Amino acid sequence: MWRLGISLIKQVDWLLVISLAALAGAGLLTMRSFTGDNYFFTRQLIWLGLGFGLFFAAGRIDFRFLRRSGLLVLFYLVLAAILGGLLLFGETIKGARGWIDFGVFSFQPADFMKLSLILLLAKYFSRRHIEIAHVRHILISAFYAIVPASLILLQPDFGSAAVIMVLWLGLITVSGVSKKHLLIVLAVGAAALGLLWFSVFTANQQDRIITFLNPLADIRGAGYSAFQSTIAVGSGQLFGKGVGFGTQSRLNFLPEYETDFVFAAFAEEWGLVGVIIYFALFGLVIWRIMQTASRSATNFETLYGLGLALFFMSHFIINVGMNIGLLPVTGLTLPFTSYGGSHLLAEFIGLGILQGMRRYSLAVHRDELENEFLGGV
Repeated sequence: MWRLGISLIKQVDWLLVISLAALAGAGLLTMRSFTGDNYFFTRQLIWLGLGFGLFFAAGRIDFRFLRRSGLLVLFYLVLAAILGGLLLFGETIKGARGWIDFGVFSFQPADFMKLSLILLLAKYFSRRHIEIAHVRHILISAFYAIVPASLILLQPDFGSAAVIMVLWLGLITVSGVSKKHLLIVLAVGAAALGLLWFSVFTANQQDRIITFLNPLADIRGAGYSAFQSTIAVGSGQLFGKGVGFGTQSRLNFLPEYETDFVFAAFAEEWGLVGVIIYFALFGLVIWRIMQTASRSATNFETLYGLGLALFFMSHFIINVGMNIGLLPVTGLTLPFTSYGGSHLLAEFIGLGILQGMRRYSLAVHRDELENEFLGGV
């Protein structure tokens, strides 16, 4: 029994766990008001506790059955149906109809769809590694991504739709498809967007898109939050104003500082030194994911790990970019740090699946893998 316990402890990537706990702690400290109601802080503790629990539970599962079973397709179809239903019955929050309201809490399925798409594309590409150069695999895999991206775009949630297409583009780039065919498909897509811009969009629609892409051009309207976030980041200077002393967030100049703009609030209180430490911790998470992916048993696990790293990096880059005024305000969360249950659970489950794959990757023998990629998704 003692040896079993020691074995289970050794199977956990504790450097990853410590990094995750530190990133989550940064968010908790930023949310805590120290006076009055601590609504966000208390609920975030609950979500983090549940998230870590799911992380460790998923890490005990042998996920090799996903290579052959149809569960990934079923999960994808169910989530696509839910996304379609949201357009008719979803709860509108922050102008987007992307939530299911359960009264006590709300559920946003977009992040779970991203996780489902990573798994589905990883399986699809890994099982076609011999014939991957055929153009039909670009089109079929693009269809898998375009369906949820379109449903999410209609909510509208531009950020999550963009992440889904980034995931597809990233995974298809490393899968071995013909780069010439991929460039042709991308060129056709770009031409279609250009045609929509000049022939379909009205002047008012064009102005709305321009304001979305450059919110600082309208700091009294759509760009107010982005403008305040840049002030918050800059005012942190080298060492910050101290925990609980961020004027932009604590005095409510910076809206949504627990969610969309948690990085700006953190930077104001911790300064450049704190931001560097935060970046280093996030870099450790990505490094541990890439390490696990590089040592995986098969292409399926490797592609899944790469997709998961891309998922976190795209969220991180877009969120930080919009906090410092370089990218449009999309509403994307900062992984492990922003308030919210849906994205935290999806992130921890995603990492838990990778940990489950990590457990068996070193013990797999070559003769067990000879026929694993036969068949299709």
